[in-house]
Formats: sequence, C-alpha cells, structure tokens
Amino acid sequence: MEEEKKIPKHIAIIMDGNRRWAKEHGLPSFAGHKKVSDDVLEPLIEHAADCGVKFITFWAWSTENWGRTQTEVKGIMDLFREVIAKKWKRLQEKGVRILTIGDLSKFPGDIQQSIKKVIEDTKDNTRITTIFALNYGGRDEIIRAIHTIEPAKLQTLTSADFSAHLDTKGIPDPELIIRTGGEQRLSGFLLWQSEYSELFFPSWYMPDFTPQKLDGLLDEFYQRTRRFGK
Repeated sequence: MEEEKKIPKHIAIIMDGNRRWAKEHGLPSFAGHKKVSDDVLEPLIEHAADCGVKFITFWAWSTENWGRTQTEVKGIMDLFREVIAKKWKRLQEKGVRILTIGDLSKFPGDIQQSIKKVIEDTKDNTRITTIFALNYGGRDEIIRAIHTIEPAKLQTLTSADFSAHLDTKGIPDPELIIRTGGEQRLSGFLLWQSEYSELFFPSWYMPDFTPQKLDGLLDEFYQRTRRFGK
C-alpha cells in the first residue's frame, strides 16, 4: 500500500564515473564533470525535494582527489567557482538550503569565502538541504572529530556524543547510499553514518543519473526490509 512507503529523509550519492563517461563519448575527461554540474545535479535535487526527501548529499571532491593531475585539479577548481556562483545561486532561488562537509581549509581562499556566503544566504531555506562533500574523507572526518573532544570526556563518550562532533552534526544518517559507475565499495564515504544505510551500486555513470533513475532506485529501496540488526 502507498502509505507503507517510507520516503527516505536522506539520500547520499558517490558521484563516480565522470571520466569513464567522457572517455566512452570521445570527450576530454573534464567533460564528464561539466555534464554533471550543468545537466544532472539541479534536476536530481528538485526531483528529490518533490518526492519528499529532506537531505541529499553529493560527494564532489575527496581528500584523495588532490592527487590527480594539476590540469584536472585546476579545471575542477574553476568549475567549483562557476557552480557556486551560478548553479548554487539558482538553487538558492528555488528554496534549497546548502551545506558542506569536509575540510574546506585546503581550498583556495576565494572558494572558501564563496561557500561560506552561500551557506549563510541559504540558511533559512526549507525545501531541501543539499550537502556537498568537499575535500571529504570518512577517516579524515573521524580523526578531525576526535581532535575536538576533550580528553576528560573520552571515558564517558557515547555514540550520540561522538556524532555531535562530526561534520554531519544535525543531519540524519542516510537511509540509502548510491554509488554510480558500478564499483561496489564506499571508499570511506560516511564511514560512521552509513552503519545501516541501504547500498546501491548501479552500473551507469553519474552523467547518466536522471530523475527517472532515482525513481527506480527508490522503488527498489521500498522493497527492502530494514531490520537494523534485529
């Protein structure tokens, strides 16, 4: 019955396959990233909001991605500038709240300032919260969280206490995590928060992720029985 469908509050996406998509289409690798920013993210965010999803997270840049070629890193930094200035502005106008997780200190100063401004400007928006994981790694997040805890409190630390020190403080754990591109691993994404997430590993690449494909994954999600260890 329709009422038995529990819309997930939080969907998290590992955006994989951009470079493979570009190669298969005879395009430079950067074209895959541009396709996602231009044609994929905004429709997905809007459709998720229309479905009743309250939070959607995109892993856009990992702590390991800095090891890519200098040309690709520079190109993606320039793309971030464009996305923040234009795409995030459109999201703001559509009632989307924007947050980030990860260590922003590694980014150029102008990008850091632009991100902080968008976060401030969208703080009262309520349609959906969109989280971009930037310079994010699950182990890095946990280590940074540990460094913020007073040593005297470690002996009585609870899971809830620890969660309050993570980048995702105030954000519910994702009910489902999607990794596009066919690789069947999380690569450290939301290590703490993914304890009971349902995992999906579609073979298609992130540039091919449409709202219709999200509907298909949601239909599969509704068929799963979530026991939470019981």
